Amino acid sequence: MAVDAAEFRRCMRDVAGAVAVITCGQDGMRTGLTATAVCSLTDQPPMLLACVNSTASAHAVIRETGRFAVNILSDAHLPVANRFAGRDGSKGETRFSDARWVRLEDGAPVLAEAMASFDCLLEAEHCHGSHSIFVGRVQAVAASGDGRPLLYHAGRFGTFQEPLAVL
Repeated sequence: MAVDAAEFRRCMRDVAGAVAVITCGQDGMRTGLTATAVCSLTDQPPMLLACVNSTASAHAVIRETGRFAVNILSDAHLPVANRFAGRDGSKGETRFSDARWVRLEDGAPVLAEAMASFDCLLEAEHCHGSHSIFVGRVQAVAASGDGRPLLYHAGRFGTFQEPLAVL
């Protein structure tokens, strides 16, 4: 029995996730997207994966340049999350307004005040359905450690007040 795509999406809305902005490109031709499908893969060597829809503008740029960055957002970055999600209608280079962007090792744009940023060299791509899983070898990291993590749940951005327990 096949699972209905709409029902699958509805159920996935119940999975809370950390909010990241995946960025790529060079000055004047930068692009990016808001994502929750990002996670660590290995620590030796440091690698992570990011799932990107093949229709996203960043998809082709990551393939062409072989570079991307993952920026983990805090609750202070709600406007950045909304902008890169396209909620204000902005696209491409205009999404980089109203925030400070820098470059680390490989040159993908990195949000200067992100909770954590990972500058990646594309190691592999795995195409599945509508998305590619981009595996990135982490070349450089930066962390501010400031703020509370921005989360996405049930179609909304939010955060939690206090952790319940230490694992």
